[in-house]
Amino acid sequence: MSHPLIFPDFDPVAFHIGPLAVRWYALAYMVSFIIALPIARRLNRLAPEVATNEQVDDFLFYAILGVLLGGRLGYVLFYRPMDYLSHPLEIFKTWDGGMSFHGGALGVILALAYFSWKSRLSFLAFADRIVPVVPIGLGLGRCANFVNGELWGRPASPDLPWAMIFPTGGPIPRHPSELYEALTEGVLLLCVMLFAASRPQVRERFGFLSGLFLFGYACARSFCEFFRQPDANIGFLSGGTTMGQLLCIPMALAGMGLMVYAMRRPAQVSAHV
Repeated sequence: MSHPLIFPDFDPVAFHIGPLAVRWYALAYMVSFIIALPIARRLNRLAPEVATNEQVDDFLFYAILGVLLGGRLGYVLFYRPMDYLSHPLEIFKTWDGGMSFHGGALGVILALAYFSWKSRLSFLAFADRIVPVVPIGLGLGRCANFVNGELWGRPASPDLPWAMIFPTGGPIPRHPSELYEALTEGVLLLCVMLFAASRPQVRERFGFLSGLFLFGYACARSFCEFFRQPDANIGFLSGGTTMGQLLCIPMALAGMGLMVYAMRRPAQVSAHV
């Protein structure tokens, strides 16, 4: 029997700028936007023409708002509604953690819809240029979860070579599910999205890439939920499912619907509205 790994003693603060403490989670968001922007600009230059690079740059502000507001409100509504209803001021304590991808996704969708309407862009076409880079943020965010020693996995066999004992997870060896999610929701999904976005016949089917992302994320997240410990205040749902898996059902259905819709429509050579 192998000995389980011991979680490294990471400092949740990456560095200080004077009195300001920059945490790994915030740094993951910042780095992901920095990396994703030039890739989104490059995708945007591919035919068919969708938007200008300046419009992609402008959308960055809306994307940040959508991720932060949607992610926080999604966590409040989906995972701890009664707690925050009793202590509403706790909603603003984002430094204590608590973000939901599903809420962040809804926030970004709303941001895309508003920005597309405001800029007179095709919503689906513009979304197709943005969603391929989203897994960058997902992967780095999961790495930050790991560094913070949070969202650890279910109990694992001590014979598993990478089974790990987390400081807040008791003496039981657990799956480092944050890394599983970083690899599937981040690296694997990014490779799938960039490969699909490189195909002209895919880009001409407006909405297909958006649907592929929604479906791909739902599959990756649902798979990883089998190794991730559910939130203590929710636990397992009916049939041993989790809240994360439940929230992935409408996402997967929407993704499949978008892909079918895109394939049934004629290929588009222009996205101007």
